[in-house]
Amino acid sequence: MSYRTPHSLPTVTLDDVRGAQKMLSGVARMTAMEGSRHLSGLVGAPVHLKCENLQRTGSFKLRGAYVRIAGLLPEERAAGVVAASAGNHAQGVALASSLLGVRSTVFMPAGAPLPKVAATREYGAEVRLHGQVVDETLAAAQEYARETGAVFIHPFDHPDIIAGQGTVGLEILEQCPEVRTLVVGVGGGGLAAGIAVAVKALRPDVKVVGVQAAGSAAYPPSLAAGHPVSIGNPTTMADGIKVGRPGDVPFQLVEELVDEVVTVSEDELSSALLLCLERAKMVVEPAGASPVAALLSDPKAFEGPVVALLSGGNVDPLLMQRILRQGMAAAGRYLSLRLRLTDRPGALATLLGVLSEVDANVLDISHVRTDPRLGLTEAEVELHLETKGPEHCTEVGTALRAAGYTVIGSLENEVSRRDVSR
Repeated sequence: MSYRTPHSLPTVTLDDVRGAQKMLSGVARMTAMEGSRHLSGLVGAPVHLKCENLQRTGSFKLRGAYVRIAGLLPEERAAGVVAASAGNHAQGVALASSLLGVRSTVFMPAGAPLPKVAATREYGAEVRLHGQVVDETLAAAQEYARETGAVFIHPFDHPDIIAGQGTVGLEILEQCPEVRTLVVGVGGGGLAAGIAVAVKALRPDVKVVGVQAAGSAAYPPSLAAGHPVSIGNPTTMADGIKVGRPGDVPFQLVEELVDEVVTVSEDELSSALLLCLERAKMVVEPAGASPVAALLSDPKAFEGPVVALLSGGNVDPLLMQRILRQGMAAAGRYLSLRLRLTDRPGALATLLGVLSEVDANVLDISHVRTDPRLGLTEAEVELHLETKGPEHCTEVGTALRAAGYTVIGSLENEVSRRDVSR
């Protein structure tokens, strides 16, 4: 890779990305570019989805991992490689190592989703479960590297990794040469940095926008400070971009080449994932849906044509179930609430009749008669309802109040909580 000065951090050039593209020929797929009619209508310009969720191993991570491992010296390959990851990087390293005939060991958190652990093993890696959080897993992998001589494969903070990820940018320019704005999720920054290197070198007029989860947004304070800073206890459902500190190498490239970094909320991530599933028929993990979340958050802020990168699709089915419920709640299509009624024969049937009149679909109901908080003639009911949107949630609340019910509160939807209980 290229170097600025003997004492500076390594950087990445367009030639590096082009070299990585040649190396990946026959290894990584050129993934599809799909138009989104719904998002195009919101933005007021064409929106295309770059589907790296359909890449081998289910994410873009194979690209960087393969380039990094392929560039090792023979004696380094002989020592094997080691990585730490909760999912996508683990699978990328495992498959890349198998393709190159290199022994790989991957450390994963003890609570990593079972499908991701199984997939990593099937791709050929020895999986070791260690620690409860990724930081503990990372420390264990680095200790293993020191003890055994195995080469540690960082998920984002290395120029080879960045060059490999940058090949996505070359494909985007080939598939959508008219692009004006490119939106990409950002964790440690390797993907955004690589794409920005490729795109800005060939099309400096294209705006590159990075997206971070609000609870795990280390780049805004880092960019403000002019150097990478750590944030304490990053929290987000989007584990693919849940990184507490930018990488040193990608940071300098993001700072120089990425035009803007925006943040999205957990509700916006859930809504984006639901939209990808319903409208685009794409299974996308929360991190992969982050560019779509940014478009939903402020659709008129993006000059079209827009390309939103769906970076990965490896989502645990149980997590998907919870996220979809949150996404439906954020869209006003799922309402959970508690209310009190008089404990008498037929009272529950009467309540259900009120809900039927306003066409609210009851998904689940819990009826409590014995609780110290309740009076002798009171019962408490918890309802989970399928609704048609925020206006319908308001209609349900109005109907319940008009029927004389005391609504204690909504459990799922902040919008509905205000509408139902005020």
